[in-house]
Amino acid sequence: MTWTGQSPNIGRTNGGTVLGPGRGDTISVPRASEESAYRALARELRTAVRAGRYGADNRLPTDAELAATRGLSRQTVRRAMQELVNEGLVFRVPGRGTFPVARDSRYLRQFGSIEDLIGLSQDTLLELVEPLQRRLDLAAAGRLGLDTDVVSSVSFRRLHEGLPLCFTTVALPPAAGRLLADVPELHETGATTTATVLGLLDARMDVDVVEADQSISVAPLPAGGAVPLRLEPGRPVLRIDRLYSDVHRRPVELAVNWFHPDHYSYRVRLRRSGS
Repeated sequence: MTWTGQSPNIGRTNGGTVLGPGRGDTISVPRASEESAYRALARELRTAVRAGRYGADNRLPTDAELAATRGLSRQTVRRAMQELVNEGLVFRVPGRGTFPVARDSRYLRQFGSIEDLIGLSQDTLLELVEPLQRRLDLAAAGRLGLDTDVVSSVSFRRLHEGLPLCFTTVALPPAAGRLLADVPELHETGATTTATVLGLLDARMDVDVVEADQSISVAPLPAGGAVPLRLEPGRPVLRIDRLYSDVHRRPVELAVNWFHPDHYSYRVRLRRSGS
């Protein structure tokens, strides 16, 4: 696996023996990932809604207003609005407009793309639990398809409005870890950043992250996640594993997440094929 690029910030993981920092790989020039016009508008509106810019009685701009002020077609605006409707962030009332859905105490996101997962940086905070380091981790190395038992690992918790949502361990191929080695927020316990490990990694690789293989289960909370989530170790919680791959189908990141059952809700929208 070859990597190129310049290095800024990053993520984490849990596991066995800590090894010394790796040396030697080349680093690549970051490049911005492309977004369609409707996804860019949807992201902007999503951020505004989650920030509370539009109250329960304060409608969002109309399709016509957005089309005129942004220089977009009505179709593009409608697609962006429909994405927010599908995520459960807003609802539309014919003749009245589009309004934000009232939020309860649980954090709710709907994920339908890699961009949505990178978008966690819009309204959550990453807080470092264990700094980025090299570890022996046979299980993670196997899932990443490495020819070594060494991975770069980092662990953190993610918060929303001060509440702990999840405890996450991230395992990376050593070459990917070196791309993120100079990110200060990944080397000091307690440091915070709004970035996601996936977003940082995607910006520094010479190829795009395009796929995530996800598995969901209920599992006992590991000891390392008890203090970050303020729960007792061993408590059954929602566990979501995501194995990310690039355009060449090479695994580039393994993220294992344990979610706080009182602060997080997971939703998937299913449709009949062809509809």
